Amino acid sequence: MVRPQTPMGVDRPRLRRVGSVLTSLCAIATTVVAVPAHAQGPAGPCALPRSQAHHSEGLDSWNPAYPRPAGRLDAVMIFLSFPDSRPEVDPDRLAADHFPGTARFFERASYGRFSLRPHPVNRWFAMPRPAASYRIQRDWEGDRRSDYLRDAIAAADAQVDFSRYDLVYLVADPDAPGVDSDATKVVNLDRPIEVDGTALRRVVTVFEHHPPDRNVLAHETGHVLDLPDLYHRPTDGKGDWDTHVGDWDLMGSQFGLASDPFAWHKWKLGWLGARHVDCVRGPGSSLHTLQPVEAPMQPGGDGRTRLIVARTGPASAIAVEARSAYGNDAATCTEGVLVYRVRSETASGGGPVQVLDGHPGRQACWGESVYPALADAPLGVGESLTSEDGVRVTVRGRTAGGSWTVGVTWK
Repeated sequence: MVRPQTPMGVDRPRLRRVGSVLTSLCAIATTVVAVPAHAQGPAGPCALPRSQAHHSEGLDSWNPAYPRPAGRLDAVMIFLSFPDSRPEVDPDRLAADHFPGTARFFERASYGRFSLRPHPVNRWFAMPRPAASYRIQRDWEGDRRSDYLRDAIAAADAQVDFSRYDLVYLVADPDAPGVDSDATKVVNLDRPIEVDGTALRRVVTVFEHHPPDRNVLAHETGHVLDLPDLYHRPTDGKGDWDTHVGDWDLMGSQFGLASDPFAWHKWKLGWLGARHVDCVRGPGSSLHTLQPVEAPMQPGGDGRTRLIVARTGPASAIAVEARSAYGNDAATCTEGVLVYRVRSETASGGGPVQVLDGHPGRQACWGESVYPALADAPLGVGESLTSEDGVRVTVRGRTAGGSWTVGVTWK
């Protein structure tokens, strides 16, 4: 028996190597007056506190309302047809639009620590009403969306045991009249739906074309894991959506050239631990060796630094990581050391992460990048950037193995 509740929606929306000259650390004169310390404890002193902001970037504790992305998460895919349209694409082809690609994305991003297991039910479940009657759209009316969820879950309930799954993907016939691809999103429920003895707290409604937008399901699944939207949504509906982070991190743009999650997000999700984070505490200068965030972990894990954090306030920090053309970022057109600001009290969609441009006034990757002004944001060897907080990041060198030597000075 399904008891409908009132839901609340969540909106979603060739290689140019920087610093290709390998520089030996011993060839650079530098004064080190502070030694970086790996973060200690469950999160460390540089971890921002989780706030009440929606999808807060705080990571001193985990929000128990969301499933932890560790080990295995099982997801059911339910395919919905409508009485006024005969589907043109089989469910197995729609499932192949998203898997195994989405699962492989998370396997790479998590260094093998997280396995997303899809369970497509390869048949059509008939909805009782035409798609147009639900008025499907990006900013969906709450009562219409509630009707859609109630009807979809009721249609599948006799054949699907919802208690077996951690996540539900409701996939609509993409060719049915009234299906709007821009309405693909995670629907969070103010009260869970009780079905098969379990409580559904959120559902992913999929209305994608066939074939779908690249990485769209990975983006929406990121919300299920408590990651925020990083794009900027113009208030008047016009303008650029990608001014906050550009191509960096799929929570900014599913079309981005460098879609691997920020190291901050990997820390938040538990894929990086305290031993992978160098915490810069207070004024001074320090040297760090950064492993690119996309590089695979050694068997059994390793302690190589993948994130530098300087906490600049109670709810803000400067984060530094290295990005390379590998794995989920194989298509990136730049490599280097990326610097960004994190704010844990800023809600999803409000700019909780802001990439700092290492080359202001320049652009790169026209025709490929979602936002060329930030496509060349990473710093190369010999380049520096100073944040408004006085945190100066300087790239001292790059080793033949691909790691980066980074100096941080904070006055």
